[in-house]
Amino acid sequence: MAQTLLRSRDGHGASVSFSELLFDLIYVFAVTQLSHYLLHHLTLSGALQTLVLWFAVWLAWQYTAWVTNWFDPDTRQIRLLLFAIMLLGLFAAAALPEAFGERGMVFALSFAAIQVGRSLVILRLLGQNHPLKKNFQRILGWLCISAVFWILGGFAEGYARLALWAIAVLCEYISPMLGFRLPGLGRSDSTVEWTIEGHHLAERCQLFVIVALGETILITGATLSELELWNTPVIVAALVAFVGSLAMWWVYFDTSSKAGSHAITQSQNPGKMGAWFHYIHVVLVGAIIVCAVANERVIAHPDERMQPVTVAVLILGPAIYILANAVYKRIIHGRFPLSHLVGLLAFVLLVPLAFRTDLLMVNGITTVILVVVGIWESLSRNQISAHP
Repeated sequence: MAQTLLRSRDGHGASVSFSELLFDLIYVFAVTQLSHYLLHHLTLSGALQTLVLWFAVWLAWQYTAWVTNWFDPDTRQIRLLLFAIMLLGLFAAAALPEAFGERGMVFALSFAAIQVGRSLVILRLLGQNHPLKKNFQRILGWLCISAVFWILGGFAEGYARLALWAIAVLCEYISPMLGFRLPGLGRSDSTVEWTIEGHHLAERCQLFVIVALGETILITGATLSELELWNTPVIVAALVAFVGSLAMWWVYFDTSSKAGSHAITQSQNPGKMGAWFHYIHVVLVGAIIVCAVANERVIAHPDERMQPVTVAVLILGPAIYILANAVYKRIIHGRFPLSHLVGLLAFVLLVPLAFRTDLLMVNGITTVILVVVGIWESLSRNQISAHP
């Protein structure tokens, strides 16, 4: 049975299925929940809580993306597994606003059930002698360890819950770097056991970037619609937010999206390359969520003077986005783009100047930086393509 569930590896590149696109709708909801949570908890503790929750959301999606990279999501068993994860994900996402409040246990149990349950189902489908069996046994072991910390965190409160859930996140995030090493089970060989479909994995990451960018546009429109007075600063702020979303799309998709699948496919160690994709994209998408929060703040209060928390949101979000893109392009192109390094320097120089002006001006400048970086990188890549 297991062999019939595996994806066909015919060298033509597997595409994302409709069932996977339906599955991603849960994460559209989760990203919206997280951006609203950060918006209403713009403090250091609120930022840390949002960070832990975001890593949890990403890990649930990431581990599922690897499963559908190995197994065909159009088969009945895998499709039903996706639908079951969607249902649990719906409860987990709905609990996000109160995850550090009264619904902490709901979130913890839902998340642990997703992670552990998915691996148990796959192990049952694999049977006794399949080459992937040991790999999923190791994965299950680590997910069971992290589930203990998720559930203990559900019983705890305040900073204790934050600490326990941070440990759970680290278990799931770092264990792939160690090959899921466990006593008695050894470690997974990423070259042999992590053979992946590069085009599919790259496309999955790219679609999640689209989900996050959609949140920046959604929050721009929603905030604008809720305001009674559309004066000039509000209109300008909405335009700046929209251009900023387009600029982020351009920086990522215009110069690197097609090269991503090629980089995994041509890699001597595709499993390791695929893991790097997920390590980078969790940061990249998280930065987009921060930018969405910044857009809402600017549109609602364009004339507000800058405070340390708004400086962090308005400048740190796009700066981390550019940094993550630079690392991503270093992985797939073998170089750090000069345009991105100059953009990062511009963000650093903007920090001391930001306190002398208002939110709209700072958001306008960060958008200009994003646009310049995008255009510069496009021209640079075109020159490289013309003179290989």
